[in-house]
Amino acid sequence: LRFSSSLLTSFASSLNSLRPGLLSIQNSDKRGYPLFYSSAGDLARFDFRPRKQQVSFKVHATVADTDQPKWWEKNAPNMVDIHSTQELLSALSQAGDRLVIVEFYGTWCASCRALFPKLRRTAEEHPEIVFLKVNFDENKPMCKSLNVKVLPYFHFFRGADGQLESFSCSLAKFQKIKDAIITHNTDRCSIGPPKGVGDLKLEPSLAPKDRAAESTSA
Repeated sequence: LRFSSSLLTSFASSLNSLRPGLLSIQNSDKRGYPLFYSSAGDLARFDFRPRKQQVSFKVHATVADTDQPKWWEKNAPNMVDIHSTQELLSALSQAGDRLVIVEFYGTWCASCRALFPKLRRTAEEHPEIVFLKVNFDENKPMCKSLNVKVLPYFHFFRGADGQLESFSCSLAKFQKIKDAIITHNTDRCSIGPPKGVGDLKLEPSLAPKDRAAESTSA
């Protein structure tokens, strides 16, 4: 098959003008086959050569810091975690006539998590108050005895003098906690005999006169 030189030249020019468009279409599907033209005498030969594909990946590695405390572990200095009924009773007995606020929470409770930062700030603002935290899942029998059925839940105690108030509270109703603190966080000259806490029993603590009498008799 023979072509005239003028026809061959015209065809080559047309091919070169189309080539950029062809390459852009081929690149759209990530596969390229450059078209090469060569001539020998009056014969035309076309070569199809596959283009080498270069694929690059960007890998972003995130390292979790396992040493960071969980949200419920970020306590104020006057916040204490309670892990058993005996720890709760001991903490109430040792509080004397100080106001004690007990929070019942769950690590899975979204409302507890939302409220906790504000509760921690309140504890920092009132270092004279003892804040006790009870994990519901770790102390279910105790929570049942104290009639805790919804979280977060709060009990207010005057040390070993028994329960003053209890209620559920969310972040939107945090003013309830502030109002209760204003009501119950008052100075007291003395405290009465210890009372029961739900079905739990507080062991009576010795009054100062009793301790003095005991030391004299000894």
